[in-house]
Amino acid sequence: MTLASYCLFETPLGTCGIAWREPATCGSQPVVTFVQLPEATPQATESRIARKSGAGHSSAPPPYLAEIIEKIRRHLGGEAQNFRGVAVDLNNVAPFCCQVYEAAREIPAGQTRTYGEIAKAIGQPSSAQEVGQALSKNPIPIIIPCHRVAAAGGKPGGFSAHGGRATKAKLLALEGASVNLHLFS
Repeated sequence: MTLASYCLFETPLGTCGIAWREPATCGSQPVVTFVQLPEATPQATESRIARKSGAGHSSAPPPYLAEIIEKIRRHLGGEAQNFRGVAVDLNNVAPFCCQVYEAAREIPAGQTRTYGEIAKAIGQPSSAQEVGQALSKNPIPIIIPCHRVAAAGGKPGGFSAHGGRATKAKLLALEGASVNLHLFS
């Protein structure tokens, strides 16, 4: 069995958390299993990541995770980062959700796609609603950029992180995406 850990870190948006699993083989990098965006308080953030990730608290992440944390900090500070190369663990995620998450990872910062476009991209054009449901369960936001997926007609769609649509709008604005803010309120 591999060791799972999490730590909290400060960002321009508040306290975030990241959980990871140590590699099963020597010489491999840890894989990200969960990312927690800021909750109302740092204590709420920690409570949620501890519960959702099933990992134990670590005071210091390994160097590879420290690099990812720094990228998340820069990203949430308005300096868009590319997270496509970050290794994530989706072993306990349904195959449909994995397809949706992989398609979402292909959306560049500053751009959006609709639930319908993602459904078409994974070969299931009538599954836009299911795409939205899969994204609402995304365990690794920012790295899997579910905030870049919106509803048809320029509507924002939902966002399951604390702050909901306002947080989604803030993330898109940080990336330089064209956001119609009145739709997000």
